[in-house]
Amino acid sequence: MNAFTKIFALSTIGILVYSCGGGATGGQDDTHSRGKAEIYFEESYKPLFETSIYTFEGLFPSADIQPVYKTEGEIINAFFEKKVKTICITRDFTPKEKANLKKAQIEVRSNMIAFDAVALIIHPDNIDSTLSIDKLKRILTGKDTLWSSSGKRINVVFDNANSANFNYMRKLINNADLPDNVFAVKSNEEVIKHVKDNPSSIGIIGVNWISDHDDKTALDFLKGIRVMGVSKKEGGEAFQPYQAYIYTKEYPLTREVWMINIGSRSGLHTGFVNFMQQEKGQLIIHKSALVTASEPVRIIEMTTE
Repeated sequence: MNAFTKIFALSTIGILVYSCGGGATGGQDDTHSRGKAEIYFEESYKPLFETSIYTFEGLFPSADIQPVYKTEGEIINAFFEKKVKTICITRDFTPKEKANLKKAQIEVRSNMIAFDAVALIIHPDNIDSTLSIDKLKRILTGKDTLWSSSGKRINVVFDNANSANFNYMRKLINNADLPDNVFAVKSNEEVIKHVKDNPSSIGIIGVNWISDHDDKTALDFLKGIRVMGVSKKEGGEAFQPYQAYIYTKEYPLTREVWMINIGSRSGLHTGFVNFMQQEKGQLIIHKSALVTASEPVRIIEMTTE
């Protein structure tokens, strides 16, 4: 947790009053604002939830949120095995998954809290700073293997072969086989490091790792990389994953952020989900340069004469 994050979190605590502090009562060990809760988060969202948990626990000193950052595949498996009550992933469960949960008598509540994006990063020396969705598909399927400017071989690096970023791109190419120049490391942070050290690589990460330009850690990650612009069609205008373009979906690689609970019991798990849906949590999401689920981003069109 860097100094700016702490200052932001403490200032949030100072100016806002949480509306659901009461929560459950009676014989429960936890309420909306007290107790201990383990929550699994997709690793793409680690920067966002480090700040969110710090703020929540500052508001409620008797609350102990224990985050576990894993890949989306690992998280979904753990949820189905009832190893965790609350998760955060990039999608809601599919109808088939919900049917399986119902068959297993597992009640779930799903809440979409934000929109984010998958970012493509390259080395600053790479002149090819934009590409289209079709070009990206050709790269991911091995049909396009060389950079047009340098003629060097393109290497694509993911955070993990079981991650939300990986699943997003596999879906984009209809689960086609990946060539040998597409590989995974272990985390979004390792992807960033790999791209800094390998000028011919494209890194695929969650934009949350680099979106908050007021965060020192995000700024440090941005040193030594460039964020690519992506267009929906060949020759079209390319957009970077800025907040406004995620909101308008002019940036084409957008996705959702979902929090999912097991059961209807009210406790610290639901208290934290409520927090993320309400004013304070949505403010943190907005400050992180993602798009909130509750309120749209204001787009101001400026004209010159």
